[in-house]
Parts: sequence; C-alpha cells; structure tokens
Amino acid sequence: MTNLPSFEEIHVISDIHMGGKRGFQTLCQTERLANFIRWVAAQNPEKQVALILNGDVFDTLAEEDVIGYVAVSEAETVLNRIMNDDSFKPVWDALSAFVKTPNRTLVMVIGNHDIELAFPNIQRLIVEKLTLGDALAKSRIEFSASGAGYGCMVGKSRVFCTHGNEVDGWNINRYEGLSRVARRLNAGLTLNKEEWIPNAGTRMVKEVMNEVKKKYAWIDLLKPEGEPLFGTLLALDPSQIGKIGKIAELFAKMKYEEVTQVDQRLAIGPEQVLATPSDQPPSLDSLLGPNVLASMKSAGASLDQSGDEILLRLEQNRSLPAQTQFSADAPLGVGQYVWDRLTGWIRGVSQDEALRSALLDWIKDDKTFDPDKKDKDYQNITAKLGHDIDFVVTGHTHLARAINMGAGRFYFNSGTWIRLIGFTNDMLKDKASFKPFYDALMKGDMPAIDAAGLVMDKTCAVSIKQENGRTIGYLKQVTGDGTAEPAVLRSYPEV
Repeated sequence: MTNLPSFEEIHVISDIHMGGKRGFQTLCQTERLANFIRWVAAQNPEKQVALILNGDVFDTLAEEDVIGYVAVSEAETVLNRIMNDDSFKPVWDALSAFVKTPNRTLVMVIGNHDIELAFPNIQRLIVEKLTLGDALAKSRIEFSASGAGYGCMVGKSRVFCTHGNEVDGWNINRYEGLSRVARRLNAGLTLNKEEWIPNAGTRMVKEVMNEVKKKYAWIDLLKPEGEPLFGTLLALDPSQIGKIGKIAELFAKMKYEEVTQVDQRLAIGPEQVLATPSDQPPSLDSLLGPNVLASMKSAGASLDQSGDEILLRLEQNRSLPAQTQFSADAPLGVGQYVWDRLTGWIRGVSQDEALRSALLDWIKDDKTFDPDKKDKDYQNITAKLGHDIDFVVTGHTHLARAINMGAGRFYFNSGTWIRLIGFTNDMLKDKASFKPFYDALMKGDMPAIDAAGLVMDKTCAVSIKQENGRTIGYLKQVTGDGTAEPAVLRSYPEV
C-alpha cells in the first residue's frame, strides 16, 4: 500500500478518559499532558509530525447525564460539558494550539469509552472546538472511527495504530450499530435507548461499577483486571452480593461475544462460523478467587464445599430476613447472614482481612506492569496482523508494552494517563502492612488514594521516528511538568 500518509515522526498516547465530575475523574497529570502535547507540537518544525490519540480520549461512560448505554440525543451536551470542564480544558486548549501549528497532524482513533466519536455531529463539534473555524487547522485533523484503526508510514516502515478493544470480548464495538445511529442523526432522527445493545464491559461499568464508585471512586483503577473482581466488591460492600448473578451473566455474555464476532473485529480474513454460545456462567470459585474462598473456609466453612455449592445454597435462600441490614462500613463478620449464605458456617472474617485476601487473588502471579509481558491482548492482536506491518501500537489495557516480535517487527502499547493502583505482595503481606492502604481505600475518594501513595506515576507515550536512516520506536514515560524530553523506557530496534 503506497497511499498511506507519511510522517517524519509520530507520537501516540491513549486512554486519557476525560469525563466525570470532579472527585470521580480518573485522569491525572492534566498539566503534564497539556505540556506534552505542546512539546510534540514543537518537535522537528519543518517536518511532518503526527499526534495520534489512540482511543478513549473522552469517556461518556463516566458521565451522569448519559441516560442509556450510548449518548445520542445528549451527545453534544455531554461532550461540551467535558470540553469546558476546568479539569480538562487545558488539554483541549493544547490540542487547539497543536492543530494551528504548521506541519502537524492530529489523529483521533475511536475506543470503547468514546464510541460517540463515530457520530458526524460529534466530529464536527470537536473540529469547531479545536479550530474556531480556521480552515488550515481543520485540514490537520483526521478521525478513524469506523474500527479500521489508523495506518501510516514513518520513513520506510509501516505503522498500524488501533485502540485494542477489537480483541477484547468485554469491550467489542458494534460499528454497524454506530453507523446506523450516524445515519439517523444525519436524517434528523434519534435512537431509543432500548434499541442499543451494549457490550458486556459497558454493562459492567453502568450497572455495577458506577454504583460502587459512588463510595469507592477508585474501584476501576485496580490492575490487573480479572475474574476475582467479585471477591473485592464483596469485601468492600456486602450488599454487592445481589450483583453476583449480574456479574456471572456478564462474564457469560463476554464469552459469547468472543465467539460470535467476525474475526475478533480486526476483520482481517474470512468471516467465522458463529459459535453456539455457552449458557454456563463462570464458577463462583473463579469469581471469588482462591484466597477469598480459603479465608471463608478457614473461618469454619466445610472444606468439601465448592464455590458452586455455596452459590446454590445462596440461591436456595434468596429471601433475606426483614431485619437484615447490609452496610459497607460494617466488618464482614457483622454481615454474617451474607457470609452464612455463602459458606454455611462463616464467622468473624473482618473487612480488612477479606479485602486483603481478595487483593491477593487479584495480584496472584502478577507481572502486569512488565513492559515485556506478552499478555493476551498482545497475542490476539499480533496473531491477526499482516506481515507488512512493522510497528503496531495499541492502548485499551492501560498497560505500557514494548515487545520485539522478531523479523524486524515491533509491538507497543502506549499505556494510559489515568490513575493506576497496583498492589504488591509486600503491601498485602499481613494485616499491619495493609492497614495504611486499607484506611485510604475505605475513605474512598481520589485525594485519599493520592495521599497514600497508591497511585503509580506511569504516564506513557509511544514515539516512532526517523533517525539516521532508520525507523526507531520508543516507549517513553512523560515526567515532571511534561515540558522536557520524556524518559526512554524501551527502544526497538535498540539504539
């Protein structure tokens, strides 16, 4: 393919997640981000340079005013609120300055939290916000919102940028549905919220996580993501027991999405035969995790009782006594009716110990933040790439990666600009070690998490540029106020 846009260098960031009201916003280091954008604008002024925002630039799932699972009639109102929010305005101002700079190109790629980017009126709103009618500035903005990703050349190397949710059964975008909405909007019509079928990840956010975030704003900042989520939710708030069926249903839906979509949405190759979805939800053992189950059993549960048998016991006792009150502030030992129905005999498991057990499950065998880790997303995306791709850059997982694929081909993930919480075995070693972090978690708000030192400083970017006749890819960490050259974490080919 010879008609791809060509650049001297590109800089890729993703997962900014501008959205939500103050106190619930996950984006951090806004000043650093705005200054980094200005730093990119100043690079190689006589050459063609692109800034690629590789998905989840804004986040309508964090917005209270979105009635359904996708913003349609209210999409412009919601995005205007985000763009004018004092917390995010510096970023939009920096992007505006960027597109008014000669020889710069801004590319916005769709993710799974900003699916409204597929709507023509939203693209026009962004263009008007950034350019204020400047025709030259308008010519420097490109959108990739059909699920095709963004391809370009840097020197003689071919680069493919895609958000990465294409291979995530939780978060697959239905681009055919988005196109239908776009057609309706252009025709002066709208979409009833009942008509939109959300993916499992969107439902998890809207139906489960957003409710929990009202008290524990940090809950979706934990890494890695995985099935022991329910054990953590239950340890935080026993009333979440009512969501066990919902979470099991969503996991089953996610598995269904994985086997019924066309070639995992990268659409390279023939259509697959639609598989028959399994109606078997995940086991309770996998939802709770081994440490949570072990802590239950050590408190008196029958050792021969599996998680599924516990769940069956729960299902047989749906009717809670009128006097039963669940409280997130009470230790789990006080919510004994819940634990009794989970295990039959549980007594005296305190909330801090239950949460510590759940988090130990969460980080079991964890190499989440290793830039060299060949995780599931890496494996699924690289398995579906054409051999002409020299560099592939993703986002979505919030986990920075730089991997040599061999044969002169390289994989990068640009990480995220939101807060990330990562526990270590030392932090969870015992009750005393965990206490200061537990206290901060129980306060629930972002300032407490920041003050406790739980948030890791991992604002990253991927840069691919021409240097001495070679194309070099860099995973970089942006530090300080964002005005200086970012620190190099990895480079391929190595320099």
